[in-house]
Amino acid sequence: MARLLEELRRIRGSVLARNAGWMLASQGLSVVCQGVYFILLARLLGSAEYGIYVGVFATVAILSVYSPMGSQFTLLRHVSQDPKDFALYWGNVLITTCTLGSLFVGLLVWCMPRLTSSYTWPLVLCVALGDCLCGQLTDGCSRVFQAFDKMRITALLGLLVNLLRTILAGYLLLTLRHATARQWVLTTLAVSLLAAFAALALVTWHYGRPTFSVCLLRHNLGEGVVFALSSSTSSVYNNIDKAMLGHYGMNAANGIYAMAYRVVDIATMPVTSVHAAAFPRFFRKGVSGVSSTVTFALRILKRTAPLAIILTLAMSLVAPAIPHVVGKSFSESVLALRWLCLLPVFRSFQLSAGDALTGSGHLRTRLGIQGMAASFNFFINLFLIPHYGWIGAAWSSLATDGLLGVINWVVLLMIRFARPARRYA
Repeated sequence: MARLLEELRRIRGSVLARNAGWMLASQGLSVVCQGVYFILLARLLGSAEYGIYVGVFATVAILSVYSPMGSQFTLLRHVSQDPKDFALYWGNVLITTCTLGSLFVGLLVWCMPRLTSSYTWPLVLCVALGDCLCGQLTDGCSRVFQAFDKMRITALLGLLVNLLRTILAGYLLLTLRHATARQWVLTTLAVSLLAAFAALALVTWHYGRPTFSVCLLRHNLGEGVVFALSSSTSSVYNNIDKAMLGHYGMNAANGIYAMAYRVVDIATMPVTSVHAAAFPRFFRKGVSGVSSTVTFALRILKRTAPLAIILTLAMSLVAPAIPHVVGKSFSESVLALRWLCLLPVFRSFQLSAGDALTGSGHLRTRLGIQGMAASFNFFINLFLIPHYGWIGAAWSSLATDGLLGVINWVVLLMIRFARPARRYA
Protein backbone atom coordinates (compact mmCIF):
# COMPACT_ATOMS: atom_id res chain seq x y z
CA MET A 1 0.00 0.00 0.00
CA ALA A 2 2.83 2.37 0.85
CA ARG A 3 4.51 1.65 -2.48
CA LEU A 4 1.25 2.31 -4.31
CA LEU A 5 0.82 5.68 -2.57
CA GLU A 6 4.43 6.57 -3.34
CA GLU A 7 3.94 5.70 -7.00
CA LEU A 8 0.77 7.79 -7.15
CA ARG A 9 2.62 10.77 -5.65
CA ARG A 10 5.44 10.31 -8.17
CA ILE A 11 2.99 10.25 -11.08
CA ARG A 12 1.15 13.30 -9.77
CA GLY A 13 4.42 15.21 -9.52
CA SER A 14 5.57 14.27 -13.03
CA VAL A 15 5.26 16.99 -15.67
CA LEU A 16 5.01 14.36 -18.39
CA ALA A 17 2.25 12.55 -16.52
CA ARG A 18 0.31 15.79 -16.01
CA ASN A 19 0.70 16.79 -19.64
CA ALA A 20 -0.26 13.34 -20.86
CA GLY A 21 -3.19 13.42 -18.45
CA TRP A 22 -4.43 16.70 -19.91
CA MET A 23 -4.02 15.38 -23.42
CA LEU A 24 -5.71 12.10 -22.52
CA ALA A 25 -8.60 13.86 -20.75
CA SER A 26 -9.10 16.11 -23.74
CA GLN A 27 -8.67 13.22 -26.14
CA GLY A 28 -11.19 11.25 -24.10
CA LEU A 29 -13.74 14.04 -24.42
CA SER A 30 -12.74 14.40 -28.05
CA VAL A 31 -13.37 10.70 -28.55
CA VAL A 32 -16.90 11.19 -27.25
CA CYS A 33 -17.39 14.30 -29.42
CA GLN A 34 -15.88 12.70 -32.50
CA GLY A 35 -17.82 9.50 -31.95
CA VAL A 36 -21.09 11.44 -31.81
CA TYR A 37 -19.89 13.73 -34.61
CA PHE A 38 -19.17 10.93 -37.07
CA ILE A 39 -22.38 9.10 -36.22
CA LEU A 40 -24.33 12.27 -36.95
CA LEU A 41 -22.26 13.08 -40.04
CA ALA A 42 -22.60 9.57 -41.46
CA ARG A 43 -26.36 9.71 -41.05
CA LEU A 44 -26.45 13.22 -42.48
CA LEU A 45 -24.41 12.46 -45.61
CA GLY A 46 -24.68 8.72 -46.29
CA SER A 47 -21.77 6.64 -47.59
CA ALA A 48 -21.55 8.20 -51.09
CA GLU A 49 -21.60 11.89 -50.04
CA TYR A 50 -19.38 11.07 -47.07
CA GLY A 51 -16.97 9.47 -49.53
CA ILE A 52 -16.90 12.65 -51.63
CA TYR A 53 -16.19 14.76 -48.55
CA VAL A 54 -13.43 12.42 -47.36
CA GLY A 55 -11.86 12.29 -50.83
CA VAL A 56 -11.58 16.05 -51.23
CA PHE A 57 -10.43 16.51 -47.63
CA ALA A 58 -7.73 13.84 -47.98
CA THR A 59 -6.43 15.40 -51.19
CA VAL A 60 -6.28 18.87 -49.63
CA ALA A 61 -4.60 17.48 -46.49
CA ILE A 62 -1.68 16.13 -48.51
CA LEU A 63 -0.76 19.68 -49.59
CA SER A 64 -1.97 21.71 -46.61
CA VAL A 65 0.86 20.50 -44.35
CA TYR A 66 3.18 22.66 -46.46
CA SER A 67 1.33 25.89 -45.55
CA PRO A 68 3.52 26.61 -42.48
CA MET A 69 6.54 24.95 -44.20
CA GLY A 70 7.56 23.34 -40.92
CA SER A 71 7.84 26.68 -39.09
CA GLN A 72 5.57 25.49 -36.27
CA PHE A 73 7.95 22.59 -35.52
CA THR A 74 10.95 24.90 -35.73
CA LEU A 75 9.21 27.04 -33.11
CA LEU A 76 8.50 23.97 -30.98
CA ARG A 77 12.09 22.80 -31.11
CA HIS A 78 13.78 26.15 -30.36
CA VAL A 79 11.23 27.69 -27.97
CA SER A 80 10.95 24.52 -25.87
CA GLN A 81 14.71 24.84 -25.30
CA ASP A 82 14.91 28.67 -25.05
CA PRO A 83 11.63 30.65 -24.76
CA LYS A 84 13.14 34.15 -25.11
CA ASP A 85 12.93 34.19 -28.93
CA PHE A 86 9.27 33.15 -29.03
CA ALA A 87 7.95 36.33 -30.70
CA LEU A 88 10.33 36.00 -33.66
CA TYR A 89 9.56 32.34 -34.26
CA TRP A 90 5.83 32.96 -33.86
CA GLY A 91 5.93 35.78 -36.40
CA ASN A 92 7.60 33.46 -38.89
CA VAL A 93 4.87 30.86 -38.35
CA LEU A 94 2.15 33.43 -39.12
CA ILE A 95 3.72 34.96 -42.20
CA THR A 96 4.67 31.59 -43.70
CA THR A 97 1.28 30.01 -43.07
CA CYS A 98 -0.75 32.92 -44.43
CA THR A 99 1.42 33.37 -47.53
CA LEU A 100 1.80 29.76 -48.60
CA GLY A 101 -1.68 28.78 -47.39
CA SER A 102 -3.30 31.39 -49.65
CA LEU A 103 -1.20 30.22 -52.59
CA PHE A 104 -2.21 26.59 -52.02
CA VAL A 105 -5.90 27.47 -51.78
CA GLY A 106 -5.78 29.00 -55.26
CA LEU A 107 -3.79 26.07 -56.65
CA LEU A 108 -6.17 23.46 -55.24
CA VAL A 109 -9.29 25.28 -56.46
CA TRP A 110 -7.82 25.36 -59.96
CA CYS A 111 -6.50 21.78 -60.07
CA MET A 112 -8.83 19.51 -58.14
CA PRO A 113 -12.05 19.89 -60.18
CA ARG A 114 -9.97 18.72 -63.14
CA LEU A 115 -9.05 15.48 -61.35
CA THR A 116 -12.60 14.18 -61.02
CA SER A 117 -16.11 15.44 -61.64
CA SER A 118 -17.01 14.66 -57.99
CA TYR A 119 -15.10 17.78 -56.86
CA THR A 120 -16.62 21.18 -57.63
CA TRP A 121 -14.67 24.38 -57.05
CA PRO A 122 -16.91 25.70 -54.19
CA LEU A 123 -16.45 22.38 -52.40
CA VAL A 124 -12.67 22.54 -52.81
CA LEU A 125 -12.54 26.24 -51.85
CA CYS A 126 -14.28 25.68 -48.51
CA VAL A 127 -12.16 22.65 -47.60
CA ALA A 128 -8.92 24.35 -48.68
CA LEU A 129 -9.64 27.54 -46.71
CA GLY A 130 -10.54 25.50 -43.66
CA ASP A 131 -7.47 23.25 -43.81
CA CYS A 132 -4.66 25.20 -45.55
CA LEU A 133 -5.27 28.40 -43.57
CA CYS A 134 -7.58 28.04 -40.57
CA GLY A 135 -6.56 24.52 -39.59
CA GLN A 136 -2.84 25.21 -39.92
CA LEU A 137 -3.09 28.44 -37.91
CA THR A 138 -4.94 26.60 -35.14
CA ASP A 139 -2.31 23.86 -35.19
CA GLY A 140 0.43 26.49 -34.99
CA CYS A 141 -1.21 27.95 -31.90
CA SER A 142 -1.33 24.49 -30.34
CA ARG A 143 2.41 24.10 -30.94
CA VAL A 144 3.03 27.35 -29.08
CA PHE A 145 1.34 26.06 -25.93
CA GLN A 146 3.01 22.67 -26.41
CA ALA A 147 6.42 24.38 -26.47
CA PHE A 148 5.66 26.05 -23.13
CA ASP A 149 4.34 22.75 -21.64
CA LYS A 150 0.85 24.26 -21.45
CA MET A 151 -0.80 21.06 -22.62
CA ARG A 152 -4.07 21.99 -20.93
CA ILE A 153 -4.65 24.78 -23.45
CA THR A 154 -3.40 22.63 -26.34
CA ALA A 155 -5.92 20.00 -25.32
CA LEU A 156 -8.77 22.48 -24.98
CA LEU A 157 -8.16 23.92 -28.45
CA GLY A 158 -8.57 20.49 -30.01
CA LEU A 159 -11.65 19.81 -27.94
CA LEU A 160 -13.25 23.12 -28.97
CA VAL A 161 -13.11 22.29 -32.68
CA ASN A 162 -14.56 18.82 -32.16
CA LEU A 163 -17.34 20.11 -29.92
CA LEU A 164 -18.40 22.81 -32.39
CA ARG A 165 -18.46 20.34 -35.29
CA THR A 166 -20.55 17.90 -33.25
CA ILE A 167 -23.11 20.58 -32.42
CA LEU A 168 -23.22 21.66 -36.06
CA ALA A 169 -23.70 18.10 -37.36
CA GLY A 170 -26.56 17.53 -34.90
CA TYR A 171 -28.25 20.78 -35.87
CA LEU A 172 -28.06 20.00 -39.61
CA LEU A 173 -29.36 16.47 -39.10
CA LEU A 174 -32.35 17.80 -37.19
CA THR A 175 -33.13 20.54 -39.70
CA LEU A 176 -32.12 19.02 -43.06
CA ARG A 177 -32.23 15.25 -42.42
CA HIS A 178 -29.89 14.80 -45.39
CA ALA A 179 -27.19 17.07 -46.77
CA THR A 180 -24.64 17.05 -49.57
CA ALA A 181 -20.89 17.25 -49.06
CA ARG A 182 -20.97 20.82 -50.42
CA GLN A 183 -23.54 21.93 -47.85
CA TRP A 184 -21.52 20.36 -45.07
CA VAL A 185 -18.19 22.02 -45.94
CA LEU A 186 -19.85 25.43 -46.30
CA THR A 187 -21.03 25.26 -42.70
CA THR A 188 -17.85 23.72 -41.25
CA LEU A 189 -15.78 26.55 -42.73
CA ALA A 190 -17.43 28.86 -40.18
CA VAL A 191 -16.30 26.53 -37.36
CA SER A 192 -12.73 26.51 -38.69
CA LEU A 193 -12.66 30.31 -38.84
CA LEU A 194 -14.03 30.63 -35.30
CA ALA A 195 -11.47 28.15 -33.92
CA ALA A 196 -8.56 29.90 -35.67
CA PHE A 197 -9.52 33.34 -34.36
CA ALA A 198 -9.99 32.00 -30.83
CA ALA A 199 -6.62 30.23 -30.90
CA LEU A 200 -4.79 33.33 -32.20
CA ALA A 201 -6.41 35.46 -29.48
CA LEU A 202 -5.28 33.01 -26.78
CA VAL A 203 -1.67 33.04 -27.97
CA THR A 204 -1.61 36.85 -28.10
CA TRP A 205 -3.15 37.11 -24.63
CA HIS A 206 -0.67 34.70 -23.04
CA TYR A 207 2.57 35.51 -24.86
CA GLY A 208 2.12 38.83 -26.65
CA ARG A 209 2.32 39.96 -30.24
CA PRO A 210 4.62 38.44 -32.85
CA THR A 211 7.65 40.10 -34.36
CA PHE A 212 9.16 39.34 -37.74
CA SER A 213 12.70 38.64 -38.85
CA VAL A 214 13.51 37.89 -42.49
CA CYS A 215 17.01 36.83 -41.48
CA LEU A 216 15.71 34.27 -38.96
CA LEU A 217 13.14 33.04 -41.48
CA ARG A 218 15.85 32.51 -44.08
CA HIS A 219 18.20 30.90 -41.53
CA ASN A 220 15.59 28.34 -40.43
CA LEU A 221 14.16 27.68 -43.88
CA GLY A 222 16.18 24.52 -44.45
CA GLU A 223 15.20 23.01 -41.13
CA GLY A 224 11.57 24.00 -41.68
CA VAL A 225 11.53 22.35 -45.11
CA VAL A 226 12.78 19.12 -43.56
CA PHE A 227 10.05 19.28 -40.90
CA ALA A 228 7.46 20.00 -43.60
CA LEU A 229 8.62 17.10 -45.74
CA SER A 230 8.50 14.83 -42.70
CA SER A 231 4.92 15.91 -41.96
CA SER A 232 3.93 15.59 -45.60
CA THR A 233 5.18 12.02 -45.91
CA SER A 234 3.02 11.07 -42.91
CA SER A 235 0.10 12.86 -44.54
CA VAL A 236 0.70 11.06 -47.83
CA TYR A 237 0.59 7.52 -46.50
CA ASN A 238 -2.38 8.39 -44.25
CA ASN A 239 -4.44 10.13 -46.96
CA ILE A 240 -3.30 8.98 -50.39
CA ASP A 241 -5.56 5.91 -50.31
CA LYS A 242 -8.67 8.03 -49.71
CA ALA A 243 -7.58 10.57 -52.33
CA MET A 244 -7.07 7.77 -54.87
CA LEU A 245 -10.43 6.15 -54.09
CA GLY A 246 -12.00 9.55 -54.76
CA HIS A 247 -9.97 9.99 -57.95
CA TYR A 248 -11.26 6.66 -59.29
CA GLY A 249 -14.83 7.70 -58.46
CA MET A 250 -15.29 5.02 -55.77
CA ASN A 251 -17.21 7.39 -53.52
CA ALA A 252 -19.33 4.80 -51.67
CA ALA A 253 -16.27 2.58 -51.16
CA ASN A 254 -14.35 5.61 -49.92
CA GLY A 255 -17.08 6.35 -47.39
CA ILE A 256 -17.04 2.75 -46.14
CA TYR A 257 -13.26 2.66 -45.82
CA ALA A 258 -12.94 6.17 -44.35
CA MET A 259 -15.55 5.42 -41.67
CA ALA A 260 -13.54 2.42 -40.46
CA TYR A 261 -10.30 4.40 -40.69
CA ARG A 262 -11.84 7.17 -38.61
CA VAL A 263 -12.80 4.68 -35.90
CA VAL A 264 -9.15 3.59 -35.84
CA ASP A 265 -7.98 7.21 -35.59
CA ILE A 266 -10.31 7.86 -32.67
CA ALA A 267 -9.27 4.65 -30.92
CA THR A 268 -5.58 5.57 -31.34
CA MET A 269 -6.02 8.89 -29.51
CA PRO A 270 -4.81 7.57 -26.11
CA VAL A 271 -1.54 6.54 -27.79
CA THR A 272 -1.09 9.79 -29.70
CA SER A 273 -1.93 11.87 -26.60
CA VAL A 274 1.03 10.33 -24.77
CA HIS A 275 3.31 11.13 -27.70
CA ALA A 276 1.98 14.69 -27.99
CA ALA A 277 2.84 15.26 -24.33
CA ALA A 278 6.26 13.61 -24.65
CA PHE A 279 7.35 15.21 -27.94
CA PRO A 280 9.01 18.36 -26.48
CA ARG A 281 10.88 16.17 -24.00
CA PHE A 282 12.40 14.14 -26.85
CA PHE A 283 14.17 17.34 -27.95
CA ARG A 284 15.48 17.91 -24.43
CA LYS A 285 16.64 14.31 -24.15
CA GLY A 286 18.30 14.68 -27.54
CA VAL A 287 20.76 17.20 -26.13
CA SER A 288 22.42 14.26 -24.30
CA GLY A 289 22.56 12.15 -27.47
CA VAL A 290 20.70 9.29 -29.09
CA SER A 291 21.17 6.90 -26.12
CA SER A 292 19.01 9.16 -23.98
CA THR A 293 16.22 9.31 -26.57
CA VAL A 294 16.30 5.52 -27.08
CA THR A 295 15.85 4.99 -23.35
CA PHE A 296 12.99 7.47 -23.28
CA ALA A 297 11.37 5.90 -26.37
CA LEU A 298 11.43 2.47 -24.71
CA ARG A 299 9.88 3.98 -21.60
CA ILE A 300 7.07 5.46 -23.70
CA LEU A 301 6.61 2.24 -25.69
CA LYS A 302 6.14 0.19 -22.51
CA ARG A 303 3.08 2.34 -21.82
CA THR A 304 1.63 2.68 -25.31
CA ALA A 305 2.07 -0.82 -26.77
CA PRO A 306 -0.11 -2.67 -24.19
CA LEU A 307 -2.71 0.07 -24.51
CA ALA A 308 -2.67 -0.30 -28.30
CA ILE A 309 -3.23 -4.07 -28.02
CA ILE A 310 -6.27 -3.50 -25.81
CA LEU A 311 -7.64 -0.97 -28.31
CA THR A 312 -7.13 -3.45 -31.17
CA LEU A 313 -9.11 -6.14 -29.37
CA ALA A 314 -11.86 -3.68 -28.46
CA MET A 315 -12.28 -2.51 -32.07
CA SER A 316 -12.48 -6.08 -33.34
CA LEU A 317 -15.25 -6.84 -30.85
CA VAL A 318 -17.37 -3.71 -31.43
CA ALA A 319 -17.03 -3.66 -35.25
CA PRO A 320 -20.46 -5.30 -35.89
CA ALA A 321 -22.17 -2.34 -34.22
CA ILE A 322 -21.14 0.11 -36.97
CA PRO A 323 -24.13 -0.32 -39.37
CA HIS A 324 -26.58 -0.22 -36.44
CA VAL A 325 -25.13 3.09 -35.30
CA VAL A 326 -24.32 4.98 -38.52
CA GLY A 327 -26.67 3.35 -41.02
CA LYS A 328 -26.92 0.32 -43.29
CA SER A 329 -24.99 1.98 -46.12
CA PHE A 330 -21.86 1.52 -43.96
CA SER A 331 -22.35 -2.23 -43.36
CA GLU A 332 -19.09 -3.13 -45.12
CA SER A 333 -17.22 -0.92 -42.64
CA VAL A 334 -17.39 -3.87 -40.22
CA LEU A 335 -14.96 -5.85 -42.36
CA ALA A 336 -12.89 -2.76 -43.07
CA LEU A 337 -12.46 -2.07 -39.35
CA ARG A 338 -11.40 -5.64 -38.67
CA TRP A 339 -8.73 -5.30 -41.34
CA LEU A 340 -7.49 -1.98 -39.94
CA CYS A 341 -7.71 -2.64 -36.19
CA LEU A 342 -4.00 -3.54 -35.94
CA LEU A 343 -2.94 -0.01 -36.87
CA PRO A 344 -2.75 1.32 -33.25
CA VAL A 345 -0.15 -1.35 -32.43
CA PHE A 346 1.95 -0.50 -35.48
CA ARG A 347 1.67 3.23 -34.73
CA SER A 348 2.84 2.84 -31.14
CA PHE A 349 6.10 1.36 -32.47
CA GLN A 350 6.61 3.81 -35.33
CA LEU A 351 5.88 6.91 -33.22
CA SER A 352 8.17 5.96 -30.33
CA ALA A 353 11.17 5.29 -32.57
CA GLY A 354 10.35 8.12 -34.97
CA ASP A 355 10.13 10.74 -32.22
CA ALA A 356 13.41 9.45 -30.80
CA LEU A 357 15.07 9.95 -34.20
CA THR A 358 13.69 13.47 -34.44
CA GLY A 359 14.65 14.43 -30.89
CA SER A 360 18.22 13.17 -31.26
CA GLY A 361 18.89 15.22 -34.38
CA HIS A 362 18.18 12.59 -37.04
CA LEU A 363 15.15 14.23 -38.59
CA ARG A 364 16.52 13.77 -42.11
CA THR A 365 16.88 10.05 -41.45
CA ARG A 366 13.28 9.88 -40.29
CA LEU A 367 12.26 11.90 -43.34
CA GLY A 368 14.01 9.43 -45.63
CA ILE A 369 12.24 6.49 -44.00
CA GLN A 370 8.85 8.17 -44.21
CA GLY A 371 9.52 9.17 -47.82
CA MET A 372 10.18 5.55 -48.71
CA ALA A 373 7.03 4.49 -46.84
CA ALA A 374 4.93 7.11 -48.67
CA SER A 375 6.34 6.03 -52.05
CA PHE A 376 5.72 2.37 -51.21
CA ASN A 377 2.14 3.16 -50.19
CA PHE A 378 1.46 5.16 -53.35
CA PHE A 379 2.81 2.59 -55.78
CA ILE A 380 1.11 -0.44 -54.25
CA ASN A 381 -2.16 1.52 -54.15
CA LEU A 382 -1.81 2.13 -57.89
CA PHE A 383 -2.24 -1.61 -58.29
CA LEU A 384 -4.40 -2.57 -55.31
CA ILE A 385 -7.13 0.10 -55.40
CA PRO A 386 -8.24 -0.31 -59.07
CA HIS A 387 -8.37 -4.10 -58.58
CA TYR A 388 -9.62 -4.48 -55.01
CA GLY A 389 -11.17 -1.12 -54.03
CA TRP A 390 -11.17 -0.32 -50.31
CA ILE A 391 -9.86 -3.78 -49.41
CA GLY A 392 -6.70 -3.00 -51.37
CA ALA A 393 -6.43 0.32 -49.54
CA ALA A 394 -6.67 -1.52 -46.19
CA TRP A 395 -3.93 -3.96 -47.21
CA SER A 396 -1.63 -1.10 -48.22
CA SER A 397 -2.23 0.74 -44.92
CA LEU A 398 -1.35 -2.33 -42.85
CA ALA A 399 1.76 -3.03 -44.91
CA THR A 400 2.95 0.59 -44.77
CA ASP A 401 2.42 1.17 -41.04
CA GLY A 402 3.84 -2.20 -40.06
CA LEU A 403 6.91 -1.73 -42.25
CA LEU A 404 7.43 1.79 -40.93
CA GLY A 405 7.38 0.63 -37.31
CA VAL A 406 10.00 -2.06 -37.99
CA ILE A 407 12.33 0.17 -40.02
CA ASN A 408 12.17 3.06 -37.53
CA TRP A 409 13.33 0.84 -34.68
CA VAL A 410 15.99 -0.95 -36.74
CA VAL A 411 17.50 2.35 -37.90
CA LEU A 412 17.30 3.92 -34.42
CA LEU A 413 19.14 1.00 -32.83
CA MET A 414 21.72 0.94 -35.61
CA ILE A 415 22.46 4.63 -34.95
CA ARG A 416 22.49 4.03 -31.20
CA PHE A 417 25.20 1.37 -31.42
CA ALA A 418 27.10 2.71 -34.41
CA ARG A 419 27.94 6.39 -33.74
CA PRO A 420 27.01 9.48 -31.70
CA ALA A 421 23.87 11.42 -32.68
CA ARG A 422 24.27 14.13 -35.26
CA ARG A 423 22.84 17.53 -34.58
CA TYR A 424 20.37 19.43 -36.76
CA ALA A 425 21.86 21.16 -39.76
